[in-house]
Amino acid sequence: MTATKENLFEKLGGEEAIAKVVDKFYDKVMADGTVNGFFARTDMEKQRRHQADFIGYALGSGKKYTGQSMSKVHAGMNLQPKHYDAIVNHLSSTLREFGTSPEDIRKVEDTVNTLRDDILYK
Repeated sequence: MTATKENLFEKLGGEEAIAKVVDKFYDKVMADGTVNGFFARTDMEKQRRHQADFIGYALGSGKKYTGQSMSKVHAGMNLQPKHYDAIVNHLSSTLREFGTSPEDIRKVEDTVNTLRDDILYK
């Protein structure tokens, strides 16, 4: 059976699994000189929790997202395609490490990519 966006959150393991993915993802982000400077003054514990909530929401956790819009969050950062692509690549490689199927990784990427225009060049 093919997972839909609505059940991809559960298929990937729910809240606990998503939190682990986010932790590993940010380990990679913080080791990457291409993007780690954007987090130099960020409370990473808070950021990890917020990102886990956002990814859960995007994958169909059923919880309402209460954060700011992507445009507002990224305002003034002037993120370029190389930054965005690095982040997506870190997310995808982390999901692979956790045994996520290529099909489901593409679904996650497709979901994330709907936000691309709200993130770049702000």
